[in-house]
This record gives sequence, structure tokens and C-alpha cells, in this order.
Amino acid sequence: MRRLFSFPDPVNDHAARTVAAGVIVMALAAVATRQMWLCIPLAYGFVARVLTGPKLSPLGQLATRVFAPRLGAPRLLPGPPKRFAQALGAAFTCSALGLWLSGHTFAALVLLGILCLPAALEAGLGFCVGCQLFALGMRLGVVPRSVCEQCDDIWGRSRVASNQA
Repeated sequence: MRRLFSFPDPVNDHAARTVAAGVIVMALAAVATRQMWLCIPLAYGFVARVLTGPKLSPLGQLATRVFAPRLGAPRLLPGPPKRFAQALGAAFTCSALGLWLSGHTFAALVLLGILCLPAALEAGLGFCVGCQLFALGMRLGVVPRSVCEQCDDIWGRSRVASNQA
């Protein structure tokens, strides 16, 4: 059971960016067609990825097994920031789903539209908004350094380098 409910560390950046592209497609399809039932698989996918990584996420499986291997050598990144980013996506899509189910379709559409911006930054540029918020949380002491020692090393080196410059 513990193995099922685990998140990969490290994470292949190619897979993360492919998942983000899939999120954009689904969210834009929901917004453009007003087919709000698409919030259900979107929310499920984010929650599944937070809880189990790609194991129970159809989009995660497609990204890790089909697309990422075809995009070249893996580019490995720390897992905890990516899990946090997935949790933010889960919060957005679950909120959109709840808004839609309670009759607030326009607000749900707005949330899905907003979700497309960080997903586009991740898919197109490799810039992870959730990862940056995770880093800020570590710098502020909200996220304990023990959560991602690799992240702490990376951010510690960048602070040292900027202090020496």
C-alpha cells in the first residue's frame, strides 16, 4: 500500500511537461465547449497524481510510458516540488468542479482558464509555478528543509553564488 501511495523522486521533466500539455488541452476544451463534465477527469487526474504519482493517472501513464521516453534522455528534477504543484492543480480543479456542481459555471470556467497559465508555462518553458512557490515556502521556513534536501542544496548553492557575485 505504501508503494502505491508514493510520489516519484526524482521526476522526469519530459513527463511533467507532457502532463501539463495534456492539462491545457483538457482545460481549454472544457472552457471552449462549456463541457464542464471535463472537470471530473481533470480533478481526478490531479488528485491521483498527488497521491500516487503517475500510477493511477491515465494522463500520467501516457506521459511517462509513451511520450517522455520519445523525448530524449530524462531530465531529472526533485519530486516534492512537483507533487506540490500537482496539489495546487488539484485545488484548482476540485474547486472548479465544486463551483460547477453548485451552479456557478462561470466561476468554474474562470478557474480552469487561470489553470491554463501555469500549465502553459510548465509545458512550453519548463517553468513550474508550483515549484517556485514550494521554493519560496522553503526559504520562508514554511516547508521544512527535510522535505526536500536536494532542493535545499540547490537553493543554498544559488544563494551562495549570488552572494559571491
